[in-house]
Amino acid sequence: MAQRTTDDHPEALPPALESMTLLVAAVIVHDKATNRVVLLQRSRNAKFAQGMWDLPVGKSEPGEPITQTAARELYEETGLTVKPEALKVAHIIHGAWGVEAPNGFLTVVFAAHEWSGEPENREPRKHSQVCWVDADAIPEEFVDTTASALHRYLDGGPQVSIDGWS
Repeated sequence: MAQRTTDDHPEALPPALESMTLLVAAVIVHDKATNRVVLLQRSRNAKFAQGMWDLPVGKSEPGEPITQTAARELYEETGLTVKPEALKVAHIIHGAWGVEAPNGFLTVVFAAHEWSGEPENREPRKHSQVCWVDADAIPEEFVDTTASALHRYLDGGPQVSIDGWS
C-alpha cells in the first residue's frame, strides 16, 4: 500500500487516526510572591463542567507545539501573555475518556511564573469569571483532573495522573 504525503509529511494511516488521543495544554499561572493562581469558572454555556472551576486549558491545533498551545489558550481565555519557552512542565494527565476525546486525552499542565497582563474574562460565553485565587483557598467545585494536577503541583506531589483507566 502506497503512503500518501501532504506538505512532505506522510498522511496518518487509518488505525492511527482511529486511536488518536486528544492533546491538551493547561497552564498554572502561579504568583509565588503572593501565593495565588489564576483560575476560571466555567459558565452555564460551557461544553462540560458547567459552573465548575478550572485552569486555563484547551486543545492543541494540528501541527502546533504543545508549549504554543498553552501560551495561545492562556491568552485567548485570560489575556495573559507568557513566553512558550519559559513554561515548565508541572504535571501530565492521561485520561481514558473526555469531552471530544472518546479515545482518551493527554493534558500537559505547565507552570508559568512570569507573565504580562492582568487576568480578564476574554471568553464570557464559556466562562463566568477569570480571577486570582489564593492557593490555600482553591474552590472545591473544581474539574477533578485539573484540580488533582493543581494540588499535586502546589504540594510537590506526583507529576503524573491516570484517570479512568481500568
